[in-house]
This record gives sequence, structure tokens and C-alpha cells, in this order.
Amino acid sequence: MEGGIGGSWMYTPDRARRLRLSPAARRRLVWALSLMFWFAGAAALAGAGQCKLGKIVELATTVSHLRPMVSAKINGTDVRFVVDSGAFYSMISPASAAALKLQTYPAPANFYVKGIGGAIRVNLVRVSNFELNGIALHDIEFIVGGNDDGGDSIGLLGRNLLQIADAEFDLSQGMVRLLVPQNCGDAVLAYWAHPGEAYSVIGIAEPHEDYLLGSRTSKAAHFKAPITGTAYVNGVEIRVAFDTGSWNSFLTVKAAARAGIKLDSPGVVPAGTSMGVGRSTVANYLAQVSSFKIGDEEIRNTRLRLGDTALPDGEDMLIGADFFLSHHIYVANSQHKLYFTYNGGPVFNLKTVAAALAEPAPAAPATAANGEVAAPNPAASATLAPANPGEAAADFARRGAAFASRQELDQALPALTRACELAPDNPDYFYQRGMIYWQSKQRNPALADFDRAIQLNPNHVSALIARSGLRIQTGDEAGAEADLDAAKVAAAKEDTVHFQIATGYGRLGLFAKAIEQYDLWIASHSQDVLLPAALDGRCRARALSGLDLQRALDDCNKALKYAVKSSPFYAAASNSRGLVWLRLGNYDRSIADYDASLKIAPRDAWSLYGRGIDKMRARRTSEGETDIAQAKAISAEIGDTFGKYGILP
Repeated sequence: MEGGIGGSWMYTPDRARRLRLSPAARRRLVWALSLMFWFAGAAALAGAGQCKLGKIVELATTVSHLRPMVSAKINGTDVRFVVDSGAFYSMISPASAAALKLQTYPAPANFYVKGIGGAIRVNLVRVSNFELNGIALHDIEFIVGGNDDGGDSIGLLGRNLLQIADAEFDLSQGMVRLLVPQNCGDAVLAYWAHPGEAYSVIGIAEPHEDYLLGSRTSKAAHFKAPITGTAYVNGVEIRVAFDTGSWNSFLTVKAAARAGIKLDSPGVVPAGTSMGVGRSTVANYLAQVSSFKIGDEEIRNTRLRLGDTALPDGEDMLIGADFFLSHHIYVANSQHKLYFTYNGGPVFNLKTVAAALAEPAPAAPATAANGEVAAPNPAASATLAPANPGEAAADFARRGAAFASRQELDQALPALTRACELAPDNPDYFYQRGMIYWQSKQRNPALADFDRAIQLNPNHVSALIARSGLRIQTGDEAGAEADLDAAKVAAAKEDTVHFQIATGYGRLGLFAKAIEQYDLWIASHSQDVLLPAALDGRCRARALSGLDLQRALDDCNKALKYAVKSSPFYAAASNSRGLVWLRLGNYDRSIADYDASLKIAPRDAWSLYGRGIDKMRARRTSEGETDIAQAKAISAEIGDTFGKYGILP
């Protein structure tokens, strides 16, 4: 599955209690966060006149694979959250809550959260001590629910915190700020824009608190309205929501049809799937558009990602972290405006199909006339006080991570190198640089950096898993197994990395160990969107090893119940079940599953070869030989691979 598309909305029927900060608690939160600014004295963004922007808090933000993450502490334990402007309230995943030993309690009756991927039941938790950028907050309530994102975040930092004031998103420089304007009125708050530099401004919906929870209706209740505005696709007006929790921006299929783009239009191609807070995945497509315009930026003759889903608030498009990464954005809740400037690089992340289309990087915003951004050009009327001189290692690391997320590896590498030079004892920086070397196909420097990270921190789980993958590529299977063994010991039993460890063991053919890791992950993630993939993985590990075939069949049956027919996942799970039936000697059922898989993926060598064996054993020799020949034409090694597992015609 591809990157996540976030967003969460709360639904509840009559008389459910309100889950929100009380006015008194809200005042305490703003007061506590404001201490950093008010006692610092000079941390104001001084303007040409009386307009000043006071910094409530500055959150150092690392963008990892289009996930903007900030560090925090829960009851003294270091954690990371995804900054999610699309989530109405801050959330912690169930597995993370268990790992942190947080005592959850039931949400009000019939309380549930709805977002991309469907609706989920949730619990609540009250965190005694929550520390954000050194500021200690007490008795802060979180929703417990949703999915682990596959990274090292424990959940989402939502709008109940992000919209207590104005919010600035400067992800390319690794920073999110909460700001309070003073005496600014309608002053231009794009303070970073130099005189004559282009910027855009659009109106956004007022960030009101829409409490319908105690009413006699059963409507959707939004604790904080989404950040919404207007854009245009092929000249057709659409409503957009700005959502940093959505890794990739996407236009709904329904809205695309209004703009003259349909799934059967020329050039529309599948682009994987995405996930959000719910348990279902969303099919993605890539489509050609003549024009995308937002504010004064316009991109001509480009492509947009389409998502086959509806957004609960009726928006037509999510503007995701890819757009935030390529822009400097100021959400002026105080003015009901959003300011932004273009930083450079691709505006939208389309990498899932870029290789197949053999296209260059997406174009920068431009007019058709001269290739320059069409935007007004006045001087900003608010400015930020200069930062302290010199760049800390953390600044370079965050900047490098942002470049890496934009696939600008040539700029990411020197930034991470400088971070490593300034902080030679920080294992995270060596791990991050190692990943960039690996992406750049420089295996030896990557391995050296992973070695250094693990030397500095022998329990660095991410570095251990990365080094195991690199060692598998280089043929060092013993070393790869040792790394996975160390990672599984270092990780908490509820940790989402057990899924990755299971996958690694599977690649090594260590199926008993893979099954053990799938067992651990499934036990802690019974409601996670990746559960079907884990069930399929465990089914396949059992099928390949010939172990517990009836339990393998049960796993595959469960996985297929979640799958959308005609989807790539349905093809994969059918392939796995076909292998189970082959092992069990039920050749007719095996052929039926391989047929279903090949209908979706007709050039899959595994399915062709497996079906060929079925037919040979069922005395349909000529048909079987044809399938096997086709499989070998696609993959010359496929016969040896089956033979390795003792599966012969």
C-alpha cells in the first residue's frame, strides 16, 4: 500500500458528551504554551508598523517519507507524533497506548470517528504529563484509535492543538509554529516574503467549533472545522481541505468527473492504494489535467492523483503534505486567510507511477505565458525576527529530511553530512544519511552509516531493520538474520516494526520466525488497516513452509474477506491461497484461485507456474506445460524457486 491519506471527523448521536477542552482547560493550554514567548521577551515577529506576531510555540518538525513528525514526551517517555491538520483531535494508536501502558476508558456510547477508510470505534485516554517542546501540560485527553502509520510515530497531533492560534507550516525548513498576531488587522502575514517576492492568499473557512453533540439531531459534530478554501481544476471550482496528515494530495473521483476527468479517460492509470484512519484502503489513480489553480499559482498540463472515496465534509480535494513541503504556508485563523509561497520542487507527489510513465518531475507552478508564478508582488507587512546565528545539527538534519522527502537527494546528502559532522554521536543522523545513500544506490556508504548508527545505539531498531534489508541485497543472509534478531528483541511487543521484521524473515526463508513476528503484530493490531496484509503474509509463510496449512487457509480466507475484488491485493491473496490449496492437493480450488489472481495480474509468474503444476498433477498435461512455459518466459528462475520449497510438477 502507498502513503496514507489522513483526515478524521467525529460522528456521534444525541446526548453524547462533548470530547473537547473545556473553556478553562483551553485557556490553561494557551497560557502554558504562551509562556515560552511571553517570558522570552524578544521572540516576536516585528512588522513595519504595529503588527507583531508572538510565537506561542515552535515545533521542530522532521518530514520522513512525507510524514511531518514532531517529538514529545508522554509521562517521561520520548515519542513522536505526525502533525495532522486534517485530524479534528489528537489521537494515539491502540498499540502505542498499550506500549506506553496508558489506561484507556470507553468513549461515550455510539461515539465513533470517521475518516478516510471508514468509521472506527475508539477509546479515550487522559495523559497525566504531556510535554511538547519543553512545555509540560497535564491531564490532556487523547482519542485512542486508528492505524499505525508504519513509521515511528505513535499517533496524530490534531487541530485541538494546532488551531488554538494561527499556524505556520515551514516544512522545507523543518518547522511548525503557533503564532498570535497583535495589532495586525488585515496586514499581510506572509512575513518571510521579501519585497517584490510573489505570494498567494486565499480565504479559508472560519475555524469555528461546531458543537452539535447535545442537540436533538444526529449530524456530524466537528470540534474544529477543517482548513478549507477554494481551488480550480480545468477551470471548475472545487473545495479543498489542507491536510498535513495526508501524505499525498488527491482529488476525489467524483470531483474529477465534474472537471471532465473520468476513470476511463485517456491517460488515467492506477496508482496504488492509500489509507487513512479507517480500516479500508482507497484506490488511487493518476490523471492528466489541463490546469490546477490555487490562489495565484497555476500549473498547466500536469497530473493529479485521484482518490476513489468521498470526504465526509463534502470537500473535493485534500491538499496534503506534498503541497506543504513545496510551499511555505501561514494559516491565519485570525483573519480567515491562508498565505503561501512556492519553495521549489514538485508540488504534488506522483512517484508511484512516475517510473511507468517515464516522465520528468512535475512542473512548478507557472502560467502558460512566461513560466513564472502568477502572484501579487507587494511587500509583506509582518516580518520574523532573525533566528540565532549558525545552524545547529538538528536544523541541517530536518532540512535534509525535507529534501529527501522531495526526492532531491543531491541536496539532502550534504545537509545530512553536515548534521553528522556537527553531531558525530547522534545515531539518528547517520541512519538518515544511510537511507539517502541507499536510495542513491551507494550501498557501501549506506552500510557504513548503518554500522555507525548501530555502534552508537545497538538498539536502534530502524537502523537494524535497514541494515538487514541492505545485507539481504548484498547476499549477507547470516548478517541480515542477526540484525532482525536484534531488532525483534529491542522492539516493544506492541511495536508496529514487527510487521517489517516478519517481512524480512520471510525474504530470508525463515518462515517459523516470520510467523512468530506476524503473530506478535496481529495480536496488537487487530483493528489496523494493514491486518489483511499481515494475514496474507502469515498465510504465505505457512504455505511456503508447508506448516499448519489449515491455519494458513484460515488466514487467507480472512484476508480475502477484506479485499476488494479486482484489486492488486485480491490478486496477491488469491495467489497465496492458491498455493495453500496446491499444498493440500485440492487442485481444482487452487486453479480457481490462480485464475482469479491472473485475471487481475496476467503476467504473474508465480500464479502461472502454480497453476501449471496444478494442471500437470490433475493430468491436464498440455495445459500445464503451457502455463509453466509462460511462467518461465517471464521469470527464468521461477522453477528453481518452487523447487526450493519442494513444490514440483
